[in-house]
Order: sequence, then structure tokens, then C-alpha cells
Amino acid sequence: MAESSGEKTEQPTGKKLDDARKEGNVPQSKEVTIAITMVVSFYAFKMLYPLASSQVTGVLTDQIKSVSEVQTLDDSFLQTLFVRLGLKYAIASFPIILIVGIAGAIITLAQTKLLVNFKSLKPKFDRMNPIQGIKKLFSLKGFIEVLKSLLKIIVLIVIIYICIKDKLNILPKLIDSTIEDVAHFTGNVISDIINKVLIAFAAIAVGDYMYQRYSYIKNLRMTKQEVKEEYKNIEGDPQIKGRIKQKQREMANQRMMQDVPSADVVIKNPTHFAVALKYDRENNGAPFVIAKGQDRVALRIIEIAENSDVAVVENIPLARALYAAVDIGMEIPKEFYNPVAEILAHIYSRDKKDLN
Repeated sequence: MAESSGEKTEQPTGKKLDDARKEGNVPQSKEVTIAITMVVSFYAFKMLYPLASSQVTGVLTDQIKSVSEVQTLDDSFLQTLFVRLGLKYAIASFPIILIVGIAGAIITLAQTKLLVNFKSLKPKFDRMNPIQGIKKLFSLKGFIEVLKSLLKIIVLIVIIYICIKDKLNILPKLIDSTIEDVAHFTGNVISDIINKVLIAFAAIAVGDYMYQRYSYIKNLRMTKQEVKEEYKNIEGDPQIKGRIKQKQREMANQRMMQDVPSADVVIKNPTHFAVALKYDRENNGAPFVIAKGQDRVALRIIEIAENSDVAVVENIPLARALYAAVDIGMEIPKEFYNPVAEILAHIYSRDKKDLN
């Protein structure tokens, strides 16, 4: 039923995952990037704040002093003043921006496993289609995104309420406190809120990453027929592979038959098995098999041997044993030395008598 209806019930194959990766389609969670970036931003600001604050305070002090000393505030003076302030603010904030940027790049590359793909940057005109945009808005993915946004807002409100409600009774007492005490109190409250928010958003990011992984695999699921077709594309059509193997066997048999005339002897049984042996004293320590076959192939080997004046000897047990134990191109094992040597000696002596 699943196969006929085209239901995607099978996990994506390795090739499907590789193809998706090549297209820039990899599982990643924006919430993970946002959460880690927030953590890095907060602690980078906390660590570098004294340095940045001292720089900005020094600039402000100098500018206030210069303003107090100037006779008239014209446009050029104000322009120069704002340019200097802008440069100092940029210099003071640059380390934090750099750290946050590097952290964002690292977490993105970590999620994509160092994938750098520019295909996703190519303009796709279907993204400009308002109908497609509305469909995405009301799709499951769009619903999940809205749900995550609402969840983060609710979590933020709840955390702010929890952190502030216990400190409301302290607010009236701050009227008689110094500016440093008020700043210290406010900083502690804000730091407490941020720490709790970061923990909550990290939990949301973990859940979102797991969902993105699940959604990614689900979207790449395949039908049984797609898996079969992909297997055929990777491994090759079984029918084609069978024909290739058959052709390879035919070519190997053809080469084998061409070597039969160079054999010293063919041992047969009498028609079911045939093994052609050759003994090259200079290059081999023992006779080796140059051809062997069963049934029709055996009959063909015997026929070629007889037409080529190659000795054909009938030895049923030896033919069967050699066929089973020795592959083409291999030397015969030691247990066959004596029977094969007797046959070759008989053939050589017979040939010698015929020459005489």
C-alpha cells in the first residue's frame, strides 16, 4: 500500500543526504545561533565594558571640556565633535562586534559541518510570489515559527516578572541612595534577568535544534520505489550487471581457449571436466593451469586440444580434483606433483619416440 500510494516511509539514503548537502540544504537551527550569540554578546560586553567605558568616558570628558572652552558652536565644530564621538564609539564597540561575529560564524559552520555553499544565495523568484509567502505563513513550519516567537515572549515576560516582583519593596528605599547604589542595584537586576533569559533561550534552542533535525529528515524521506531506483543508479541495474558479467565471462573464456593450444596436456573426465596444464621449467616451479571447464566448456577445451595436437589424457579422479582445487593461472599443489609428473613424463617420452 505504501509503495503504490507513494507514501514516503523510508529514511533518506546516504546519497539523498549528500545531494541535499550539495544544494546547501542542511539542518540548522536559528535559535541555536541566536542563543549562543546572545550568550557571547552578554559576556563579551561584561568582560570588555570597563575598557570601553573608560574610553568613552575619556572622550566625553574631553569633548565637554572643549565645548566649554569654545566661544561659538558652529556647524563645523559640531560636525567634528560628532565624528570624533562616532569613531570612539566604533572603536570601543569593535572588539565586541568582532567577537560576536566570529561566534556566529563558528556556530553556523558547526551546525552545517563546515559547509560553504553559495547556491542558496542565488535569487529565487518563487520567493517573491506573495501566494507562496501566504502558504508558508499558514503552513506547519510557519505555525511553529509563530509558536516559538510567542513562547520566547511569554518566557521573557515571566522571567522579568519573577526577577522584579521580589525587588519592588526595595524601590522606595532607593530614593535616599546614591547614584552608585542605584546603578549597582539596577545592574544586578538586569544581570539576573539576562542570565535567566539566556538559560531559557538555550533550552528553547536545544528543543528547536532537535525539531529541525527531525523536520529535515522527515522532508527527505523517500518512497520504497525511490529507494529502489536510487539503489539501481548507485549499484547499477541488476539486468545490466548480469549482462556485463556474462560478457566478461565470455571474454575470459575466449582468452582461455586461445591459451589451450600452448598446453602440454589436457586431463579430462571424460566429458564433464577438462583441465589444461602447462609446464614452463624456466619460469615456473610446477605445472600450472591455463584453462579449465565443465560440460560444454570442457568439450570445447578437448576439441581445441585435439585439433592443436595437444595430448589429451583421461583420468577421472585427477581431472575432478584439479578442477576443484586449482584456479586458472595457479600452479598445482604438491599433492598433484606425482600423478601429473607421471603423465607429463609419459607424454614427453612418447613425443621423443615419435621424433626418432
